[in-house]
Amino acid sequence: MSGESHFYLGKRYVLKVIYHPTATQSVKLLGGRLEIRTHSRDAIKVRTLLEGWYRERAEAAFARRLADCVAKLRWLKVDPGFRLLTMKTQWGSCSPRGELLLNPLLVKAPGHCVDYVIFHELCHLKEHNHSKRFYQLLGKLLPDWQERKAKLDGLADQLLNH
Repeated sequence: MSGESHFYLGKRYVLKVIYHPTATQSVKLLGGRLEIRTHSRDAIKVRTLLEGWYRERAEAAFARRLADCVAKLRWLKVDPGFRLLTMKTQWGSCSPRGELLLNPLLVKAPGHCVDYVIFHELCHLKEHNHSKRFYQLLGKLLPDWQERKAKLDGLADQLLNH
């Protein structure tokens, strides 16, 4: 509904829903607002448009950020792929085959928190658990990982449930 707040890369945007019977459906960031043009007054259809926009944005943003993160890892021989997977309680995961799974709702978080999740999952390619060696590796890559994690944890309810 118009007036709601929604996040994108850590910034809050006010939602403006514009209904018109002949509107071409679209979702755009315009200034300080997130604008949805639609020919439907159905809240579920409006939400579906917004979720689709988030998925598209997540795909593009995560591809860029993953490439930047991978470039900093000398030990990584193959660029891992990633897939988007909506998860209720996790931001990311690493499959046994080395594929990263990233929650599309993570695109609502600030960029430095997105990088934390990506680096966390990339570290699992070398250390497949949460051992002391895993956290040492993560600490070398992101000395401030705990602050980033704390920020993301503090935003989790807002980002996952809205």
